[in-house]
Amino acid sequence: MQMNWLDLCFLHWPVRVAELRPFIPAALEVNTYDGWAWLALVPFTMTGVKPTGFPDIPGLSAFPEFNVRTYVRDRAVSGVWFFSLDCAHPLAVRAARAFFHLPYFDASFERRWERGWCHYWVRRTHRGSPGVHFSGRFRPVGEVFRSQAGSLEEFLTERYWLFSQHPDGRVFRARVYHQRWPLQQAEVELDGHTMEAPLGLRLSGPPASLLFSARLKTSAQLLEPAEL
Repeated sequence: MQMNWLDLCFLHWPVRVAELRPFIPAALEVNTYDGWAWLALVPFTMTGVKPTGFPDIPGLSAFPEFNVRTYVRDRAVSGVWFFSLDCAHPLAVRAARAFFHLPYFDASFERRWERGWCHYWVRRTHRGSPGVHFSGRFRPVGEVFRSQAGSLEEFLTERYWLFSQHPDGRVFRARVYHQRWPLQQAEVELDGHTMEAPLGLRLSGPPASLLFSARLKTSAQLLEPAEL
């Protein structure tokens, strides 16, 4: 698959490893930085979503998305673990669940740019799931930069694998290809969010790290077994 990620904002909070451990397969290690696990709320928009080599499909290749994520490692590589991915496109939700075993959920979205701010609302509508939500606005500030080796920004963004779990318990990973993130510092105004509530968490206070990226082109391979 290939896709573009647009107007993406990383909102990260440090959390104790023990708070996330019950929601991650035991065979995967929780990555830490300065002794903390990191939980992210990530609003963005997808465009150009399609199998590699195929043309865009009108009405099916662009939609907003919101994910809740942390960082893990198998015996060989580190990558992203998604607790949830909310999406405005029902077909994309079912395809991602079927082919990548990712916890995608149906959701309704509103998104607009106004006076330099990206206003973003999402509410989960997936049948049988709690109606969690996010409401706020964010904007980039400062010059574009690339993260430095060993920095927190590199730890949080330069991830080239994703992990997922089949309903039967098997753990998989998929390689993700992209250039280093073009990042900017960001500002955020949060009206309210409960996207983290299914984890038994309440993220209080402002994010400890707040980063924006205007655009990144990516592609992802199909799943392979993780090295456990």
